[in-house]
Amino acid sequence: MLRVIEIFRSIQGESSLAGWPTAFVRLAECNIRCTYCDTTYSFGKGEEWTEDAIVERVTGYGVRHVCVTGGEPMLQAEGAIALMRRLLDLGHVVSLETNGVIPLDGVPDGVVRVMDLKTPGGLGRSPGDPGFLKRFLHAPNLALLDRRDELKVVVTSHSDYVWARTFLREHRLFERVGAVLFSPSHGQVSPADLAAWMLDDQLPARLNLQLHKVIWGADATGV
Repeated sequence: MLRVIEIFRSIQGESSLAGWPTAFVRLAECNIRCTYCDTTYSFGKGEEWTEDAIVERVTGYGVRHVCVTGGEPMLQAEGAIALMRRLLDLGHVVSLETNGVIPLDGVPDGVVRVMDLKTPGGLGRSPGDPGFLKRFLHAPNLALLDRRDELKVVVTSHSDYVWARTFLREHRLFERVGAVLFSPSHGQVSPADLAAWMLDDQLPARLNLQLHKVIWGADATGV
């Protein structure tokens, strides 16, 4: 059984898969509290679904892409991994949206791991906080990422951007993953400013805007 907040079909709004019709399986609960979170309704316990019921709902949408998201899906690692493996076996393109705080060792080969690199500003911390990374990043996850995977960074300020740029360069992550995605925190950083910073620094990264908010508005849920 998996605790589920919602299952729905929409257009993928983020990552290199943006634009694809996608079935979303949003699992319940989260282990951190980002200042910019737009899915706080996922913090609850959700409803229990069997794997069979989830697969039946997803396949009924008739789409190839499936995104397992949250909350934080890896809080239910055993069930989430089994679900992703089954969806892969059925021929789906499966992506996992995860905050990177929980080990990703068991995620099946073939799943596109879209891992958030949390920034200090996104969690109300200062850039110089010595305990930030220890608490909000399971460092061994970085070694697991390969060219199939993606790193997403939501920046809340220019100092957040500088912190992330430095971290990514120091760990040579631009070269190691398939895509690095920089997103402006809605209402805190303008897309134009973030684009200018990236262009000035010649970053080998993508500007990642939330396409679903462009289509349906910033306050829409279940889309």
